[in-house]
Amino acid sequence: MDSSPIIEYKKVELSRQEHVVLRNVNLRINDGEMVYLIGRVGSGKSTLLKSMYAEVPVKAGSAIVLGRDMSLLKRSEVPYLRREIGIVFQDFRLLTDRTIQANLEFVLRATGWDDKQQIGERIEQVLKEVGMLNKSYKMPHELSGGEQQRMVIARALLNHPKLILADEPTGNLDPETGEQIVALLQRISDKGVAVVMGTHNLQLVEMFPARVLRIDNKQLIEEAI
Repeated sequence: MDSSPIIEYKKVELSRQEHVVLRNVNLRINDGEMVYLIGRVGSGKSTLLKSMYAEVPVKAGSAIVLGRDMSLLKRSEVPYLRREIGIVFQDFRLLTDRTIQANLEFVLRATGWDDKQQIGERIEQVLKEVGMLNKSYKMPHELSGGEQQRMVIARALLNHPKLILADEPTGNLDPETGEQIVALLQRISDKGVAVVMGTHNLQLVEMFPARVLRIDNKQLIEEAI
Protein backbone atom coordinates (compact mmCIF):
# COMPACT_ATOMS: atom_id res chain seq x y z
CA MET A 1 0.00 0.00 0.00
CA ASP A 2 1.50 3.31 -1.05
CA SER A 3 1.07 6.27 1.29
CA SER A 4 2.40 9.79 1.02
CA PRO A 5 6.06 9.78 2.06
CA ILE A 6 7.43 11.26 5.28
CA ILE A 7 10.38 12.63 3.26
CA GLU A 8 10.59 13.26 -0.46
CA TYR A 9 13.62 14.90 -2.09
CA LYS A 10 13.83 15.52 -5.84
CA LYS A 11 17.05 16.82 -7.42
CA VAL A 12 18.07 18.49 -4.16
CA GLU A 13 21.42 20.26 -3.86
CA LEU A 14 22.93 21.01 -0.44
CA SER A 15 25.82 23.35 0.28
CA ARG A 16 27.84 24.36 3.34
CA GLN A 17 29.65 27.70 3.23
CA GLU A 18 29.16 27.93 -0.55
CA HIS A 19 30.70 24.48 -1.13
CA VAL A 20 28.39 21.90 -2.71
CA VAL A 21 28.21 18.88 -0.37
CA LEU A 22 25.50 16.86 -2.14
CA ARG A 23 23.94 17.20 -5.56
CA ASN A 24 20.97 15.67 -7.36
CA VAL A 25 19.61 13.98 -4.22
CA ASN A 26 16.50 11.90 -4.91
CA LEU A 27 15.02 10.27 -1.84
CA ARG A 28 11.69 8.91 -0.62
CA ILE A 29 11.12 7.60 2.90
CA ASN A 30 7.77 6.24 4.12
CA ASP A 31 6.12 5.76 7.52
CA GLY A 32 7.92 3.29 9.76
CA GLU A 33 10.93 2.78 7.47
CA MET A 34 14.35 2.20 9.02
CA VAL A 35 17.03 3.70 6.80
CA TYR A 36 20.80 3.74 7.24
CA LEU A 37 22.79 6.60 5.80
CA ILE A 38 26.36 5.44 5.30
CA GLY A 39 29.51 7.02 3.91
CA ARG A 40 32.94 8.05 5.06
CA VAL A 41 33.45 10.80 7.63
CA GLY A 42 32.87 14.16 5.97
CA SER A 43 30.88 12.72 3.06
CA GLY A 44 27.74 14.72 3.89
CA LYS A 45 25.66 12.44 6.14
CA SER A 46 25.20 15.12 8.80
CA THR A 47 24.46 17.76 6.16
CA LEU A 48 21.65 15.64 4.71
CA LEU A 49 20.17 14.92 8.15
CA LYS A 50 20.42 18.61 9.12
CA SER A 51 18.55 19.59 5.95
CA MET A 52 15.66 17.43 7.18
CA TYR A 53 15.22 19.54 10.32
CA ALA A 54 15.98 22.88 8.66
CA GLU A 55 19.47 23.35 10.07
CA VAL A 56 20.92 23.37 6.53
CA PRO A 57 18.85 25.21 3.90
CA VAL A 58 17.64 23.60 0.71
CA LYS A 59 18.71 25.97 -2.07
CA ALA A 60 17.89 23.89 -5.14
CA GLY A 61 15.44 21.12 -5.97
CA SER A 62 12.30 20.05 -4.15
CA ALA A 63 12.41 18.83 -0.52
CA ILE A 64 9.25 17.88 1.35
CA VAL A 65 9.56 16.81 5.01
CA LEU A 66 6.39 15.90 6.93
CA GLY A 67 4.30 17.72 4.35
CA ARG A 68 6.35 20.92 4.48
CA ASP A 69 8.24 22.41 1.55
CA MET A 70 11.70 22.97 3.04
CA SER A 71 12.68 25.60 0.46
CA LEU A 72 9.71 27.77 1.48
CA LEU A 73 9.82 27.10 5.24
CA LYS A 74 9.81 30.34 7.26
CA ARG A 75 12.06 30.62 10.31
CA SER A 76 8.97 30.98 12.51
CA GLU A 77 7.73 27.58 11.27
CA VAL A 78 10.92 25.68 12.09
CA PRO A 79 10.06 24.96 15.78
CA TYR A 80 6.75 23.38 14.72
CA LEU A 81 8.53 21.13 12.23
CA ARG A 82 11.06 20.08 14.88
CA ARG A 83 8.31 19.15 17.32
CA GLU A 84 7.35 16.38 14.90
CA ILE A 85 10.93 15.14 14.58
CA GLY A 86 12.97 13.37 17.24
CA ILE A 87 16.68 14.17 16.96
CA VAL A 88 19.34 11.89 18.46
CA PHE A 89 22.84 13.35 18.64
CA GLN A 90 26.13 11.50 19.01
CA ASP A 91 27.16 13.75 21.92
CA PHE A 92 23.84 13.42 23.84
CA ARG A 93 23.28 17.17 24.54
CA LEU A 94 21.52 16.56 27.83
CA LEU A 95 21.23 19.48 30.28
CA THR A 96 23.94 18.58 32.79
CA ASP A 97 22.62 20.70 35.68
CA ARG A 98 19.39 18.74 36.20
CA THR A 99 18.06 15.21 36.54
CA ILE A 100 16.84 13.11 33.65
CA GLN A 101 13.25 13.68 34.80
CA ALA A 102 13.86 17.45 34.76
CA ASN A 103 15.55 17.21 31.32
CA LEU A 104 12.48 15.55 29.86
CA GLU A 105 10.06 17.86 31.66
CA PHE A 106 11.94 20.88 30.29
CA VAL A 107 11.44 19.66 26.71
CA LEU A 108 7.72 19.04 27.19
CA ARG A 109 7.11 22.43 28.82
CA ALA A 110 9.15 24.14 26.07
CA THR A 111 6.93 22.50 23.44
CA GLY A 112 3.62 23.54 24.97
CA TRP A 113 2.75 20.88 27.55
CA ASP A 114 1.44 22.36 30.79
CA ASP A 115 -0.63 19.68 32.53
CA LYS A 116 1.56 18.25 35.30
CA GLN A 117 -0.13 14.86 35.30
CA GLN A 118 0.10 14.47 31.52
CA ILE A 119 3.78 15.49 31.63
CA GLY A 120 4.49 12.90 34.31
CA GLU A 121 2.62 10.18 32.43
CA ARG A 122 4.37 10.91 29.13
CA ILE A 123 7.81 10.88 30.76
CA GLU A 124 6.99 7.54 32.38
CA GLN A 125 5.87 6.13 29.00
CA VAL A 126 9.04 7.10 27.13
CA LEU A 127 11.36 5.96 29.91
CA LYS A 128 9.58 2.62 29.95
CA GLU A 129 9.96 2.37 26.18
CA VAL A 130 13.74 2.77 26.38
CA GLY A 131 14.13 0.59 29.48
CA MET A 132 15.16 3.41 31.84
CA LEU A 133 12.15 3.81 34.11
CA ASN A 134 14.21 3.43 37.29
CA LYS A 135 16.87 6.02 36.37
CA SER A 136 14.83 9.22 36.07
CA TYR A 137 16.14 10.68 39.34
CA LYS A 138 19.78 10.50 38.23
CA MET A 139 21.94 13.29 36.86
CA PRO A 140 23.38 12.77 33.35
CA HIS A 141 26.96 12.35 34.68
CA GLU A 142 25.77 9.45 36.85
CA LEU A 143 24.77 7.45 33.77
CA SER A 144 26.90 5.39 31.39
CA GLY A 145 27.19 6.48 27.76
CA GLY A 146 24.63 3.88 26.70
CA GLU A 147 22.21 5.00 29.39
CA GLN A 148 22.63 8.63 28.36
CA GLN A 149 21.90 7.72 24.74
CA ARG A 150 18.76 5.84 25.84
CA MET A 151 17.69 9.03 27.61
CA VAL A 152 18.34 11.01 24.44
CA ILE A 153 16.11 8.58 22.53
CA ALA A 154 13.46 8.95 25.26
CA ARG A 155 13.69 12.72 24.80
CA ALA A 156 13.33 12.30 21.03
CA LEU A 157 10.12 10.28 21.54
CA LEU A 158 8.39 12.75 23.89
CA ASN A 159 6.23 14.53 21.31
CA HIS A 160 5.15 11.37 19.44
CA PRO A 161 7.38 12.08 16.40
CA LYS A 162 6.67 10.60 12.99
CA LEU A 163 10.39 10.74 12.20
CA ILE A 164 13.58 10.16 14.19
CA LEU A 165 16.91 11.41 12.84
CA ALA A 166 19.92 9.82 14.53
CA ASP A 167 23.35 11.19 13.64
CA GLU A 168 26.04 8.61 14.55
CA PRO A 169 24.08 7.60 17.70
CA THR A 170 26.58 4.83 18.51
CA GLY A 171 29.72 6.87 17.77
CA ASN A 172 30.67 7.36 21.44
CA LEU A 173 29.61 3.90 22.63
CA ASP A 174 31.31 0.53 22.97
CA PRO A 175 30.24 -2.13 20.41
CA GLU A 176 27.82 -4.03 22.66
CA THR A 177 26.07 -0.85 23.82
CA GLY A 178 25.92 0.37 20.24
CA GLU A 179 24.12 -2.82 19.26
CA GLN A 180 21.55 -2.26 22.02
CA ILE A 181 20.90 1.29 20.78
CA VAL A 182 20.38 0.17 17.15
CA ALA A 183 18.09 -2.64 18.32
CA LEU A 184 16.07 -0.05 20.25
CA LEU A 185 15.81 2.23 17.19
CA GLN A 186 14.70 -0.75 15.11
CA ARG A 187 11.94 -1.55 17.63
CA ILE A 188 10.79 2.07 17.46
CA SER A 189 10.70 1.83 13.66
CA ASP A 190 8.66 -1.38 13.90
CA LYS A 191 6.02 0.65 15.79
CA GLY A 192 5.57 2.94 12.78
CA VAL A 193 8.09 5.74 13.35
CA ALA A 194 10.46 6.39 10.43
CA VAL A 195 14.11 6.27 11.55
CA VAL A 196 17.02 7.66 9.52
CA MET A 197 20.37 6.80 11.10
CA GLY A 198 23.70 8.15 9.91
CA THR A 199 26.56 5.76 10.65
CA HIS A 200 29.93 4.61 9.40
CA ASN A 201 29.68 1.36 11.41
CA LEU A 202 28.95 -1.19 8.71
CA GLN A 203 29.00 -4.03 11.24
CA LEU A 204 25.84 -2.64 12.83
CA VAL A 205 24.22 -2.31 9.40
CA GLU A 206 24.91 -6.00 8.76
CA MET A 207 23.65 -7.06 12.20
CA PHE A 208 20.37 -5.13 11.95
CA PRO A 209 19.43 -5.19 8.25
CA ALA A 210 17.37 -2.34 6.83
CA ARG A 211 17.39 -0.08 3.80
CA VAL A 212 20.82 1.44 3.09
CA LEU A 213 21.61 4.74 1.36
CA ARG A 214 25.26 5.50 0.68
CA ILE A 215 26.84 8.89 0.05
CA ASP A 216 29.76 8.74 -2.35
CA ASN A 217 31.30 11.56 -4.38
CA LYS A 218 28.46 14.00 -3.48
CA GLN A 219 25.83 11.52 -4.69
CA LEU A 220 23.21 9.57 -2.72
CA ILE A 221 23.09 5.95 -3.91
CA GLU A 222 20.57 3.27 -2.94
CA GLU A 223 22.40 0.08 -1.93
CA ALA A 224 20.97 -3.28 -2.98
CA ILE A 225 19.88 -5.26 0.07
